Amino acid sequence: MKDKGFTLLELIIALCIVAIIATFAVPAYRQHVAKAHRLDAAAASMRAVQYIECTRLAQSATDAVTLSAGMDQAPSSGAPVYRLAVLPESATNGGYSIEATPVAYGPMQDDSCGVFIVDATGVRSNRTTGSAATALDTAQSTACWGGKN
Repeated sequence: MKDKGFTLLELIIALCIVAIIATFAVPAYRQHVAKAHRLDAAAASMRAVQYIECTRLAQSATDAVTLSAGMDQAPSSGAPVYRLAVLPESATNGGYSIEATPVAYGPMQDDSCGVFIVDATGVRSNRTTGSAATALDTAQSTACWGGKN
């Protein structure tokens, strides 16, 4: 009678094949998830711009506009990956700016795109996070907002 089952060599070969596939699949999956988070931050920023523009039309110019619950984070439900904030008027932003900042200790805290910024004039940009925040160049920002980074 012949035993049915796998030999040790067959098991090792199967495990090696799984390890090789995982070597390529896991980084690709992580890149896909990071790209989805970036696109979600960009979309949430644009939704916040629409909300603020509509709210400013309905209110007087002196009222401060704040983002409602769900609009102050990306994704809008569940655990936040980015936090959105409305910054007040400055000499360059045309009335307000919206920043989508990665949550500390979150999956995007060390992302190369950093903070997503859009202002009232429609200018979209990015800057790095941390104490030495520097603006990303135009090509990098365009890639981040377009999901190509």
